Amino acid sequence: MVEANQAAGAPGNDDPVWTRLNDQLSWYRAKSLRAQRSYKAVKVVQLLVGATVPVVAALSAPALLTASLAAVVVVAEGAEQLFQWHANWLRYRATTESLKQQKHLFLAGAGPYGGRERRKVLAERVERIVSQETSAWLTDAERSAQGPQQ
Repeated sequence: MVEANQAAGAPGNDDPVWTRLNDQLSWYRAKSLRAQRSYKAVKVVQLLVGATVPVVAALSAPALLTASLAAVVVVAEGAEQLFQWHANWLRYRATTESLKQQKHLFLAGAGPYGGRERRKVLAERVERIVSQETSAWLTDAERSAQGPQQ
């Protein structure tokens, strides 16, 4: 079986453009997966604990227990808002897919990669995709730091 980097038409591992593309693909895949797992874990905790609150209250449990369970739900939601796992998961996944598309087009010699400047075009497109994602992330981070808009 041929490895992805050794596919027909793929530059070698010593090509900085190809290395950058593959490094970014790996980074965004890993970050997307981590954000997805974090988001889903927090949501499951919220669902389980949130569903427990009315049951505990109906059983006339101590108010401290009921309030503590409700506080866990609030803290979990606050953590999701702070760390933006859902937004990051979606954005990192979209970036991964954009990079994969460029890789496949390059390997196929399709789209903008049919000419002699295909390596240069790949470098420019990879950097544009990464730059756009970084700018979007920074904008969201600044917006989050400012707190709720009034």
